[in-house]
Amino acid sequence: MTTLVATSVVRGSRQGESHGGVYLIDLTNERVLRTVDWDAVDIDWQGRGWDRGLRGIEFDGDRIFIAASDELFVYDQTFRQITSYRCPYLKHCHEISRYERRLYLTSTGFDAILGFDLDRNLFSWGLSVSRDKKGLRAVPFDPESRHGPPLRNELHINSIFCESRAMYISGLRTSGIHAYTGRHLNQVATLPDGTHNARPYRNGVLFNDTQKNVVRFVPQQGKQGVFNIPVYNPGLLTHTEFDDSRVARQAFGRGLCVIRDGVIAGGSSPSTVTLYDIDQMKTTQSLNLSLDIRNAIHGLETWPFPGLPDD
Repeated sequence: MTTLVATSVVRGSRQGESHGGVYLIDLTNERVLRTVDWDAVDIDWQGRGWDRGLRGIEFDGDRIFIAASDELFVYDQTFRQITSYRCPYLKHCHEISRYERRLYLTSTGFDAILGFDLDRNLFSWGLSVSRDKKGLRAVPFDPESRHGPPLRNELHINSIFCESRAMYISGLRTSGIHAYTGRHLNQVATLPDGTHNARPYRNGVLFNDTQKNVVRFVPQQGKQGVFNIPVYNPGLLTHTEFDDSRVARQAFGRGLCVIRDGVIAGGSSPSTVTLYDIDQMKTTQSLNLSLDIRNAIHGLETWPFPGLPDD
């Protein structure tokens, strides 16, 4: 059985309404279980997603880490909240990625990456990213210091992917995916503006081309894979009075994970998870969780534990 865990943001919700959640999606049986209904009231309600909903997902042993805009939550396998952590330099977090004993979080509001120590359970490292005449520049900082980066969101860094070769960083306005090796930040692939979830894959790069409503796999050589994000009959959608580019829209692509070699899953709005086969160049499965136009998948990962919490 292949199961995915997904987070969502209700981008035009009002105070008193749910503005996101966590879902387990059994792909084999096409069964969806909502495990968390996110209805916190102490958030910033201005603008599209902002502080609403839940975003990046990662795992460490029995712990499930899920990022909100400015707080890192920890759950057990039944989605009982264990604790949470804050950092003054965490704002408008999007994606998170674990490598060895550190969790890395995009702090989009600060154009920064934060490192969370999984053994000491604290924010122990930061990387400020800015643009100069030569391109992008990365400067480490102490997240416990008062001398960190300013709140700016010029690059809108939204994607982080870590492996042994490098940490890969990208965002809406970074013009590409950049590799950080501990000393330098080098561009390794160009990207169109407005991308999410960019990461190296096979011999190329995989990402949500959010502005074009497609998922793309761009190899260094060979044919590019382009997959259209599902679009629904407008008559089936709810809350369409919010359906504009400022709040929410159909086919907003966000959330991406590799299920197995050649098969990936992508998220979109209204909350839908779709499977794509890169080798056969076709869409193989699509599950809709909600027809509320405001409800958009944001985080997406494979579930590493056996069974579902209520099994």
